[in-house]
Amino acid sequence: MISTSDFRKGTKILFRDEPHMVIEFNHNKTGRGGALVRAKLKNLLTGSSFEENFRSGEKFENPQLEYRQMQYLYEQDGLYNFMDQDSFDQVALNKDSLEEVDGYLKEQTVYDMLYYRERPIGVTAPLHMELAVVDTPPGVRGDTAQGGATKPAKLETGITIQVPLFVNEGDIIKVDTRTDCYIERM
Repeated sequence: MISTSDFRKGTKILFRDEPHMVIEFNHNKTGRGGALVRAKLKNLLTGSSFEENFRSGEKFENPQLEYRQMQYLYEQDGLYNFMDQDSFDQVALNKDSLEEVDGYLKEQTVYDMLYYRERPIGVTAPLHMELAVVDTPPGVRGDTAQGGATKPAKLETGITIQVPLFVNEGDIIKVDTRTDCYIERM
């Protein structure tokens, strides 16, 4: 059982018979009566977000979510095919299920797939990925007086991020997938 006092950003609970994730929460103690916890929840099945008030100490079931290591294989007819690393079963997902990894789908890369009652409900990219730069303007010395200047770079997966001036086309760079930030050149 998960109590409202256990709420943290990213905590997953079973609410109204569906898995939800806590996005934000705030503990409010009024002058009279019991304390309330106001939480912003995201439904993991539908993707909708809403706010809800709970009594302090209210308990929720654990949604029994399961993570599996899945390798991205290929895209065909709008379906993205993944293979389970343990059982070698294949799963095909549509674009809507891949919002969290949009811009980071790369063939032969292993992703964490979230399952609820044997049904895939989400995909998470690795924290850091090494991607090739396919298009970026040349960096010119003197573009900045302070140093630390950046320029846009399009990566092999189609996403565009800001990189330092010394990064060129063809370079392999490490990217933080949570923040879309450049980490280092490989």
